[in-house]
Amino acid sequence: MKPNIPFFTFILMCCMVVISCAQSEKKNKKKMNNESSASAVIDTANTQIATFGTGCFWCSEALFETLDGVKDVVSGYSGGNVKNPSYREVCEGTTGHAECIQVTYDPKKITYTALLEAFFRGHDPTTLNRQGNDVGTQYRSVIFYHNDEQKKLAEQAKDELNKSGAYAKPIVTEITKADKFYPAEDYHQDYFAKNPDQGYCAYVIAPKLDKFRKVFHDKLKKNI
Repeated sequence: MKPNIPFFTFILMCCMVVISCAQSEKKNKKKMNNESSASAVIDTANTQIATFGTGCFWCSEALFETLDGVKDVVSGYSGGNVKNPSYREVCEGTTGHAECIQVTYDPKKITYTALLEAFFRGHDPTTLNRQGNDVGTQYRSVIFYHNDEQKKLAEQAKDELNKSGAYAKPIVTEITKADKFYPAEDYHQDYFAKNPDQGYCAYVIAPKLDKFRKVFHDKLKKNI
């Protein structure tokens, strides 16, 4: 007697559905556990937010994550007119968004002024809509302030640097009120840490990070 093919197919499909559901539930539980762990580590009641754009957010994230007092750094997009933009859309330079990072920090361990110093020394604030070979408004130098105090400190730092002659050309950093921040796709998060041997990481970010560590050696996390 030949086996009933439709019946066995049905049984197989049922098994696949059960397995798929089980895997999905496992992933959801893992995600919830990860989110719970993250929220447990970051004490939002005693932290503040700073948002900066210094060109490629892979670089920005790698630099700021080394600073003691910085609890979390998220790569994303802000300053544009498109909701929930994708990386591809931002790269086209038509969304108005800048690649930027949102920094969660403990003001008792690191001040906003210190973050501003890291911001200005971590990139070239005199090149308009450009950092190295990265060209476009999405790579502009920008400070998104979250309150009047941040605005005052950012403008003061920019003015003092311009007057000091620290740079041969005027600083073109944009200082604007913080807008909606859209986290970038998952694969962009901790990009340098996950892909140290990738070409851009090895030849652009790594040398910049080494220089940054030497300048801010007294402000780095102990395990750096």
